[in-house]
Amino acid sequence: MVERVDEQDRVLAVVGRGEAVRRGWLHRIAVTVCRDREGRILVHRRSGHLARFPGHYEVASGGAVAVGESYEEAASRELAEELGVRAPVRFLVKFLNRGGLSPHWLAVHEAVLFDAPDPDPDEVMWHGWLSESELLRSTRENLFTPDTRDTLRHYFAAAGRGPA
Repeated sequence: MVERVDEQDRVLAVVGRGEAVRRGWLHRIAVTVCRDREGRILVHRRSGHLARFPGHYEVASGGAVAVGESYEEAASRELAEELGVRAPVRFLVKFLNRGGLSPHWLAVHEAVLFDAPDPDPDEVMWHGWLSESELLRSTRENLFTPDTRDTLRHYFAAAGRGPA
């Protein structure tokens, strides 16, 4: 269950996530961009059996914000579920994202990982660390999820580093 929200991110109703996606209702998504001590960004490839964007690459881990959950709580939960790590997440920016599967409010967080990720193999088939220049080249050469470019644009602008 997720909270259906309006254009100002105010709660309208509690609905199933599938229904929100099918009907194009706004809801909330929280993601985290992970960096290592050297500043490289963690990129992962979604498992081939996933219903949404199988085999696509991603620069952020995350998912739907549950009913009553904050963006930060969802970002932390999803980081642990998908990448098997616990790390403080720092909120950077929230924007109305109309790309991807359905429209949603997307809250982008950042985490610096000191422990190696241990991704859930049901979610992630590959992961690796890329410099910003390697990442930008990879987004031109590989198939990434539809909202990757918008996420990166907002992330870099809010983090005050890298390409805008």
